[in-house]
Amino acid sequence: MVKEPTSSKSLDIIHKSESLIEFPPPSSPVPSFEQMVATSYPHHMSMPQVFAIAAYSKGFACSAGPGRVLLFEKVEDKDFYRESREIRIPMDPQSNDPSQSDKQDVLCLCFSPSEETLIASTSKNQLYTITMSLTEISKGEPAHFEYLLYPLHSASITGLATCIRKPLIATCSLDRSIRVWNYESNTLELFKEYQEEAYTISLHPSGHFIVVGFADKLRLMNLLIDDIRPFKEYSVRGCRECAFSNGGHLFASVNGNVIHIFTTTSLENIINLKGHTGKIRSLVWNLDDSKLISAGTDGAVYEWNLSTGKRETECVLKSCSYNSITVSPDGKVIFAVGSDQTLKEISDSLILREISAFDVVYTAITLSHSGRMMFVGTSVGTIRAMKYPLPLQKEFNEYQAHAGPITKMLLTFDDQFLLTVAEDGCLFTWRVFDKEGRGIKREREVGFAEEVLVTKTDMEEKAQIMLELKTRVEELKMENEYQLRLKDMNYSEKIKELTDKFIQEMESLKTKNQVLKTEKEKQDVHHREHIEELLDKQSRELQDLECCNNQKLLLEYEKYQELQLKSQRMQEEYEKQLRDNDETKSQALEELTEFYEAKLQEKTSLLEEAQEDVRQQLREFEETKKQIEEDEDREIQDIKTKYERKLRDEKESNLRLKGETGIMRKKFSSLQKEIEERTNDIEILKAEQMKLQGVIKSLEKDIQGLKREIQERDETIQDKEKRIYDLKKKNQELEKFKFVLDYKIKELKKQIEPRENEIKVMKEQIQEMEAELERFHKQNTQLELNITELFQKLRATDQEMRKEQQKERDLEALVRRFKTDLHNCVAYIQEPRLLKEKIRCLFEKYVQRADMVEIAGLNTDLQQEYARQREHLERNLATLKKKVVKEGELHRTDYVRIMQENVSLIKEINELRRELKLTRSQIYDLESALKLSKKARLQEVPETAVSKDTADITPTMRLNEQEETGRIIEMQRLEIRRLRDQIQEQEQVPGFHTIAGVRLPSLIDSEVDFEMHTK
Repeated sequence: MVKEPTSSKSLDIIHKSESLIEFPPPSSPVPSFEQMVATSYPHHMSMPQVFAIAAYSKGFACSAGPGRVLLFEKVEDKDFYRESREIRIPMDPQSNDPSQSDKQDVLCLCFSPSEETLIASTSKNQLYTITMSLTEISKGEPAHFEYLLYPLHSASITGLATCIRKPLIATCSLDRSIRVWNYESNTLELFKEYQEEAYTISLHPSGHFIVVGFADKLRLMNLLIDDIRPFKEYSVRGCRECAFSNGGHLFASVNGNVIHIFTTTSLENIINLKGHTGKIRSLVWNLDDSKLISAGTDGAVYEWNLSTGKRETECVLKSCSYNSITVSPDGKVIFAVGSDQTLKEISDSLILREISAFDVVYTAITLSHSGRMMFVGTSVGTIRAMKYPLPLQKEFNEYQAHAGPITKMLLTFDDQFLLTVAEDGCLFTWRVFDKEGRGIKREREVGFAEEVLVTKTDMEEKAQIMLELKTRVEELKMENEYQLRLKDMNYSEKIKELTDKFIQEMESLKTKNQVLKTEKEKQDVHHREHIEELLDKQSRELQDLECCNNQKLLLEYEKYQELQLKSQRMQEEYEKQLRDNDETKSQALEELTEFYEAKLQEKTSLLEEAQEDVRQQLREFEETKKQIEEDEDREIQDIKTKYERKLRDEKESNLRLKGETGIMRKKFSSLQKEIEERTNDIEILKAEQMKLQGVIKSLEKDIQGLKREIQERDETIQDKEKRIYDLKKKNQELEKFKFVLDYKIKELKKQIEPRENEIKVMKEQIQEMEAELERFHKQNTQLELNITELFQKLRATDQEMRKEQQKERDLEALVRRFKTDLHNCVAYIQEPRLLKEKIRCLFEKYVQRADMVEIAGLNTDLQQEYARQREHLERNLATLKKKVVKEGELHRTDYVRIMQENVSLIKEINELRRELKLTRSQIYDLESALKLSKKARLQEVPETAVSKDTADITPTMRLNEQEETGRIIEMQRLEIRRLRDQIQEQEQVPGFHTIAGVRLPSLIDSEVDFEMHTK
């Protein structure tokens, strides 16, 4: 990466160091490295950033700024690299802003193994390619990349849809584009960009229409042969989910927490489904379009009946925010995934099963139309394939797909392809196979439709263009025929000229050929003489070489004989050594054989002794076996008698247990009655809670009204500030008369200063009162937390009740099993051995786990303890409710009284403002009096005396009013202290709850206005 140098030292290093890259000369359009450094130093211009680099046989390629790649080739006989080519990313004519395609950075470059193509990936998730042969051909101008396949999404994909009659996929993204793909040919069929972001999309089953939810509107569009055109718009802002019904006669759209149902025939809104409290995240139609299932962030899954517009089933789990839902083909089971890392199986408003996701959040789910497979997408970008019905254990195949959380997932109508999109901007098409690797085949009665929508205007325009083209073709034919005739005439003349020229050249060539033949004969004679001389020389040289070689051969023969003698001696020595080694080896073998033969004899003797011992043990074993069999026969007879007695005892105990089960049934019915009473109490508490929520809403409306009043007062204050600004301008004009009014203004300041000090004291007192009110609000919030804790305790008791009910069901099941097992045992009364084994199995099953009588006694003790604790809790609840009601009434009265006192204080502040206005009007009268002539100045002396008298009277009146306000403030302080003591006492009482506090309007703005007036 080439960065801008920061100091003069780094510049010197760059100039002094020997560069490996030779940049283009100044004449070229691209500036060299030295030029860029020279310009960047005085003007602080940034160098282009290099994000990617790739080497090939001739040199390397690197990115140089947005939308630009440079090729460098190595200079011959040097270690330099010179820029040879520039490649740019072209502008995209289909996008709304074509210039943006030039501004994307190249992040990765890659050459093919044959170095014929270069592929580049950009910061907007696009892939470009260029053939290297094109760069070599067009060296005058910069070359341009092309899309590798087609333009891709550059941001997170938010919507995915498919249809039945065509092999189409529709996607929408946050890059403000809609794209229609063909999953059979793997091509992009339609592409269009918009001004707003698209959040959701749905394809009509016929494949001719789409519904798209934009940030500003919901649009119903036609898919034409080469365009996407809207024909109806709905004022549904920020629609995050929409879906066509399976029949295509209806479509649903989501606006926050409301579902709107529209018809595709009249394009009208039929029903609005309201019930969710949070945002709706997923919509699914059942197979016959009679019902719609929705899920949202509020943890609710609702099943709506479209004929009545009401909910049929509901399942609410507030701890989970659902991401996606799907329905089984029969419409009886709903599958939902959400933020709690589980897959839920819901039926008849109950959660049948929760399957863990193993520390991963499921973001999307889909079920095959055949009802045999289920696919789940995760927040890590993986896809999990499961069997349906769902297995109990961790049985699924996981495939890594995306680099971000999966947003949508769909299966095509024939279950052959799985489609997934994610936040990484990628669309994946997966082919579905079974375990044996066979593709899933569903026979289609009708093939895919080939019809395409075309508007009438387009057809007329194309017909007109066709007519124009036909006329143009006829004109071109006439012109071509005329031009061909002219060319024939020209070519015939040229052929005549060329034939004349060739005849002349043939004659000249014949003469030249004869001259060359004579020269050739002369050269042949000379060549023969030269060859004879060379042959003589060669014969002489051969004779000399033969004599030299004979002498050398004699010398080499003598050396060979000496080497043969040496080799014979070496062979004799090696034969002696081999004989010695054979003798030593034979002696060692004889010794080893003798040693191991002695060992073998010892082992055989030991084996014979062991066999004799085994025979004796077998005899002893047979004798003991006979004795044991005789003893067992005797014991079996004794055991028969014992177990017959036990059978009689167990029959009697069985009768006793039947009586105890009747008692348990009565107890169970009584417990059911208690549970019904508890549910009634819970409904009453819910009604009270709704009333309290209504009170809170009314108080919130009061707060909004007070806030509006504060805004109106702020506006009046701003108007007054504007008037003050105008008055200041007038004061600047009146500064000319400053010398006359200095004495009087000083006197007025002396009167105002004590009043300002008193106002400051009042401000501090008001701030203290506001701080105390904030403390009251905090205490109220703490009391609300106590009440929530009590509600949690109630929920815990409900859960304990459910556990007890489950225990009772388990006991009943155990008793039934015991009865059936006993009935089976009775069948074996005449076969004592089988009966014995069955009774032993019964004993191991039931008696060893726990004594039934003891369990029954324990259950009665537990029920008594539970009833006693329940009565204690109900008494505490009743006392706490009474305390809450009483203390709430006290708090209301205190709150109303404080409000009234604050209102009286505000009135007093307004009166003080009015007095200020009076003083200002007096000042204004004095200033107007000064504008009179010199004659009137003589008469001003008695008037000033009168004004002094009035000024002396007003402060005395104000002092009396200030004393009254001081007394009122002291009284308020005492009352605030008393209220604090009461609140501290109430905090000590558990479960106290007051009405949600409403803040008083702050007086800070009015005080600021008052200060501005006084200044």
